[in-house]
Amino acid sequence: MITVAIAEDHQALIDGIQSYLAYEDDITIIGHANDGEALLELVKRRSPTVVLCDIRMPKVDGIAAAKVIQKEYPATKVIAFTMFDQEQAIKQMLDAGAVGYILKNSSLNIVLEAIRAVAEGKTYFDNKIHLPTATKNGSKSVLSAREKQILGCIARGKTSHEIANELFIGKSTVDTHRKNMIRKLGLSGAGELLRYAVERKYTFE
Repeated sequence: MITVAIAEDHQALIDGIQSYLAYEDDITIIGHANDGEALLELVKRRSPTVVLCDIRMPKVDGIAAAKVIQKEYPATKVIAFTMFDQEQAIKQMLDAGAVGYILKNSSLNIVLEAIRAVAEGKTYFDNKIHLPTATKNGSKSVLSAREKQILGCIARGKTSHEIANELFIGKSTVDTHRKNMIRKLGLSGAGELLRYAVERKYTFE
């Protein structure tokens, strides 16, 4: 069971998320908090799988709260849930340990997708935002191990078919990873992805 805590001060939004997720057998909301201090207490008591965390909150803001959760409760995954789509805000939340970033004006289906993705150990970023190309840990905080493998192959000029053969995966899987990397890194297409890979000298291991 995926347990979810919501840090948000708009009750109507909380109610909307609760109503939408009520029909999902694998997800349950265990509580919500109106400020960062209450969120940390909730995480301490209930150990949720996932936290939907606003950035602007009273007492303790979302960035500070995410840092504490990453350090003291690493099993809990933080998704930034905010109206801020500025690169600086995104970078600060990623540096603080968030593994997802979604906007409040996105559909509730996006919220559901994000919760399931991070619960499985993946990252999830709203396709409406442009991720910073570098964070505290470089692309490691954004790309999965498989994506970095594929990026290394791209840097060596390999086609999707050649990458699929080398990694023993389907070509369609490679293409999906390419699209996900372009979205995560805020790039405009395959050409930019190739340039990004070559500039950073990724190597396949």
